[in-house]
Amino acid sequence: MNKIDTYRYILEKGSKKHYCPNCGKKRFVRYIDTQTGDYLPERYGRCDREINCPGEDYNNPYLDGYSKAVWKQEQGSKTDWKPIQRQPSFKNKPVNKPKRAYVPNEVLRQTRAGYESNIFIQNLLSNVPFPFEVQDVEQVISLYHLGTIKNGYRAGAITFPFIDVNHNVRAIQVKQFDKYNHTTGTDFIHSIIEKHHNRNHTPLPNWLTPYKKNETKVSCLFGEHLLRKYSHNPIALVEAPKTAIYSTLYFGPPEQPKNLLWLAVFNLSSLNYEKCKALKGRDVYLFPDLSKEGRAFELWSNKSKEIQKRLQGTSFQVSDLLEKLAPNKDRDQGKDIADYLIKQNWRLFRKEEQIPISEKDEKSEAPKTTFFFQPEAEVPKTKQVQDWSMEIAELEKYFSEVELPNQPIKLKDNSTVTNHLVFIDSHLAIVKSNNGKEKFKPYLERLRGLKSIQNVPI
Repeated sequence: MNKIDTYRYILEKGSKKHYCPNCGKKRFVRYIDTQTGDYLPERYGRCDREINCPGEDYNNPYLDGYSKAVWKQEQGSKTDWKPIQRQPSFKNKPVNKPKRAYVPNEVLRQTRAGYESNIFIQNLLSNVPFPFEVQDVEQVISLYHLGTIKNGYRAGAITFPFIDVNHNVRAIQVKQFDKYNHTTGTDFIHSIIEKHHNRNHTPLPNWLTPYKKNETKVSCLFGEHLLRKYSHNPIALVEAPKTAIYSTLYFGPPEQPKNLLWLAVFNLSSLNYEKCKALKGRDVYLFPDLSKEGRAFELWSNKSKEIQKRLQGTSFQVSDLLEKLAPNKDRDQGKDIADYLIKQNWRLFRKEEQIPISEKDEKSEAPKTTFFFQPEAEVPKTKQVQDWSMEIAELEKYFSEVELPNQPIKLKDNSTVTNHLVFIDSHLAIVKSNNGKEKFKPYLERLRGLKSIQNVPI
């Protein structure tokens, strides 16, 4: 592998030139982010007049600390890095930003086929522990305009379009998955089309040249086009489109006003004010992926507070479910909600329409949110059937001392326990928090069942 291929930030290839931030001449090649295809901030690049235009230390993202700061931020770490301010050596720098260009609707329409060869879609129908109904999969395809790459080196990949509230196609992400729906490749439709024409020495489509001038390609939320249609639903915000799709399949589409509308920002570092402006006035629940030492949770908690201050009438709450229950191994792997959901029977989740549970704090009008998986019908909160404290303590002591088997265990309710530690920790946390509530008795019964048959593998 060429060493340059290992760099995330590289100089844009081709003959395109920009105005240099140091000398003002149109001889400047900008850095791009190979993971997103977006330009870095305007100051990063190389001037063709570098001998007479000093400032390479300021214009290189690896020399001034930019790359390290971005990496730390994506890991959830705090950084006090700030770019070095440099006064340009010219006056009246031209500011001529091109008008935003979009992916044509025709390109989107061309992806809306070939689902029989779409690995991600076919996995949902036949290669997950609890396959989904055809009509449910068809519904999420329709809601989010999911598509397929039918030919070429990305054949079989799924397309996730980022369509804004005005139904403009901002970007179309291309994701390849294996038979377990683990990512094996990432691309964008505009990049695939450009490579195709370059290989065949044919002219680029008329829309592609102005589109490439967009500094940020993924500039809206995944699913943002649904905001006006479902104008009263609370919003669930996750990192990746895949997670939004899984969550919609498990908790149901936003047909009822109390159901969550699942949207995605693209990746961890993509949560920002510009994207969230479309959420003004909504109740927003954020579900960041796991990370070492809770860095992603901390990052999104801090960012959401800043955004909320700027969006009047908007409520942001970050779920700490995974932070409280997940083992360190899952944190190291950066698992998300989808990784846990896919192991469960989605039919149980559909019985509970209101997710998450919201209870008002005595000292505040703001809802206190806990994200629970609830298969049973709701009963009045005041109804207490008994005190489980002693039994919970006994179960906790038992499971802390017993050696658990490596094999999956099938319980009497036909559910299967694969990750014993996660199952035990999550169920204990739920029954402790809801001691005596009939609604949560099934969690206690599963713990009892596991205790009685834990030495009997499938």
